[in-house]
Amino acid sequence: MAQGMRRLGTPIVALLALALLALTASSWLINRDTLRQAVEMQIRSVTGLDLVVNGPIDISVFPGSYVSFHDVGLKDGGSSGPALQVDVLTANLRLLPLLLQRFEIADLMLLRPHIHVLRFADGESNWTPFIQSIARAMKPGAENQVSFSEIRVQDGVLNYEDAGNHASEKLDDIDLSLAWPSISRSFAATGQFDWRGERVDGSIGIGDFVAALSGDRSGVKARLSSAPLKLAFDGTAANRTSAMMEGTLTIDSPSLRNALQWTGQVPPAGGGFGRFALKARANVVGGSIALTNVNVELDGNVAEGVMTYSDNGRQTLQATLAADALDFTPYISTFRLLASGARDWNRQLFDLNALSATDLDMRLSAARVTVGPSKLGHTAFGANLRGGALALSVGEAQVYGGIARGSFAVSRADTVADVRAQFQFTDVDLQSCVGELFGINKLSGHGNLNVSLTASGSSPFGLAQSLDGTATLTGHDGAISGFNVEQLLKRLERRPLSGGGNFRSGTTPYDNLTVSVKFSDGTATAEDVRIEGPGSRVTLSGTASVPAREYDLKGVASLTSGAGGASAFDLPFVVQGPWDDPLIFPDPESLIRRAPAAAPLLDAVKDHKTRDAVRSVIERFTGGQKAAAPDASASADPGKTN
Repeated sequence: MAQGMRRLGTPIVALLALALLALTASSWLINRDTLRQAVEMQIRSVTGLDLVVNGPIDISVFPGSYVSFHDVGLKDGGSSGPALQVDVLTANLRLLPLLLQRFEIADLMLLRPHIHVLRFADGESNWTPFIQSIARAMKPGAENQVSFSEIRVQDGVLNYEDAGNHASEKLDDIDLSLAWPSISRSFAATGQFDWRGERVDGSIGIGDFVAALSGDRSGVKARLSSAPLKLAFDGTAANRTSAMMEGTLTIDSPSLRNALQWTGQVPPAGGGFGRFALKARANVVGGSIALTNVNVELDGNVAEGVMTYSDNGRQTLQATLAADALDFTPYISTFRLLASGARDWNRQLFDLNALSATDLDMRLSAARVTVGPSKLGHTAFGANLRGGALALSVGEAQVYGGIARGSFAVSRADTVADVRAQFQFTDVDLQSCVGELFGINKLSGHGNLNVSLTASGSSPFGLAQSLDGTATLTGHDGAISGFNVEQLLKRLERRPLSGGGNFRSGTTPYDNLTVSVKFSDGTATAEDVRIEGPGSRVTLSGTASVPAREYDLKGVASLTSGAGGASAFDLPFVVQGPWDDPLIFPDPESLIRRAPAAAPLLDAVKDHKTRDAVRSVIERFTGGQKAAAPDASASADPGKTN
């Protein structure tokens, strides 16, 4: 066997040696000028472009069979400038045809190509004649039907300029593999590139490459994948008069806010805009995209419907969506009316840039809506943003146990926000409604609330300073916590100087509540405030400062008899202090006048200094509360009972 192997190996070695000698001899016998011309002719036949060689040419037959052109330009025969510049263009040759003195390119390698694409205002580009040349060269029946299987691009750079939109982009470190159509009509490209600091993996497949180059309809599959965004399209495309695409579009992003920033868009101010996913049937015509059968997810909110997007000089988004449940809490989480941990209004300036970035027309409906602590039932509302003005309208919302309707508008003037709000709440739970809207947590019952307000400012504090408008509230069958008017009046009726006791405990039930307030430059004036209970009646007048969030009110609390509601005992009182914890105390002078022993003493003291000293002592008996200053009529007529 060993002898047989040696006998068999001898001719094999001889054959290999002969082949090696033939290759070596071929490398010396090949006409290098003929080889170069053949390679240039094949590149011209396949691409329709001419080679412009400005540097040296390297030719190798063995051990590697290739031709390398340095400092090369590819250009159309009728154009003045090259379509692209390549530092080194290498054409690898097929070995067996080379031994037969035939020169066939196996594949091309483009090292450090520099591609410049300029899109003119009329939609044409500097690559239009080159694409037309390639399309002519690849049409069936064209002369010299030759091809090569692959074109590889390494460390390339692409510069894109859009003269119509004054935009430019740059792709760096491009590594691509192009499967050039030979036997089949398809085309495929896969690779990677850097764009805006992120590495992007991409692939594209075209079913009919010749039709695509001619602008006719062809099947297209495309995919882009990066850390901020993943995008996929599967459908058809054409480009006769304008770009048209139809198919299934899928977009996925771990953070829509980051994806918008990466693509050069201005994300909305505030929170939210995290996890995002979209799948829809897309129809693209020019700069407009129509999406049907939309299934979109954002921050855990899932909705279905239709959407359209256009970018014809200004971005416009329209949508009609329906959802089972929506949670808007993430989008208001960073917005604070009040300063954190304080009773003052927030003075942080508004960020109004997002109002000028995009036009929006959206209609949403949901069975359940959550906005912070508020829980809404079936809700239908719309949002319109155009020219820096945002308008929100609520057709009907089930909230606070009742129904809400209204509108809210914000328009931008430099750094100032002009705000207008009109809302009607019908048969709502007043404790949750007034508590969440105004921060007043001492009112319960059911009723109606109508609000019409306007304000202008660059912060919540600025809006509070300029607040104008009206608010009316009607309630029934509820209570006001913090004091018990009827119990207090009965005690003071029997013993006027028995001491103030605790005026800030208990509750005052009411049958009917009426509140009418007018706002002007941040000051709320009580025009009609009445509380009517089963055994008492309260009326209020005065003002409240919206910027300071403080009351300065005077009122009269009355005991009412059963017959006709006649007043049996009246007590003036004062409400002062912060909204969330006001001071409520009776008028000491009125109590003194009702006490038989103290009234003559007060009448006897005519001197202001002496009267003030005596009043200070009496105030200690009435609970240590500061008395409201008596008006002029009371001082002139000390015998009159209030």
